[in-house]
Amino acid sequence: MAIELKQYDIKNAAAFKKTTEKWGELSNMCAGFPVVVNNIPIKSVEALYQACRYPNHPEIQKKILEQKSPMTAKMVGKPHLIKTREDWNEVRILIMKWVLRVKLAQNMERFSQVLKETQNMPIIELSNKDDFWGAKPIGDNIYAGVNALGRLLMELRQQLLTYGEEKFLSVAPLKINDFILYGNPIDFVYSSQAYSEVKPQIDLFS
Repeated sequence: MAIELKQYDIKNAAAFKKTTEKWGELSNMCAGFPVVVNNIPIKSVEALYQACRYPNHPEIQKKILEQKSPMTAKMVGKPHLIKTREDWNEVRILIMKWVLRVKLAQNMERFSQVLKETQNMPIIELSNKDDFWGAKPIGDNIYAGVNALGRLLMELRQQLLTYGEEKFLSVAPLKINDFILYGNPIDFVYSSQAYSEVKPQIDLFS
């Protein structure tokens, strides 16, 4: 993904800021999309993403993953930012892409429906502060930012429409160093609909 600022007119877009508003389920801060990775129940994909910052610190991962609220999971990691993996800026988009795939695989019916309902609209995370994952207001209904989360969601939507839901019932681990949870390498993640011996038929991480 090219790290470039883009401008968006949000009048005809699937734009979200609060999780309780329309399109709020696209946000990683939206509760109700639990996942299981390495047999570890995780209450939100935001917690999973934040835990991936600290692969060599299982005690920090545990503290993050114990939180009930996605926002609290994000906040409890902040005092430990100095321990973030050194290549975080290089791998964070890839990790977020993987996290969204996990969210889809294990919440297929609900999350795929939300993605499909956006049709061909731009997907935009609205923010007053963050113009990397989202976009910030610069004028009347005009926002600017990298909108990395929105762009990853649009990419996932297109892949879902192109390949069909059955291709997303399992998610391969990323081929990056220290892709670890609680001291163990992260393994394949499966939907409840997928058999454990089934491997992904296409590589969507390239």
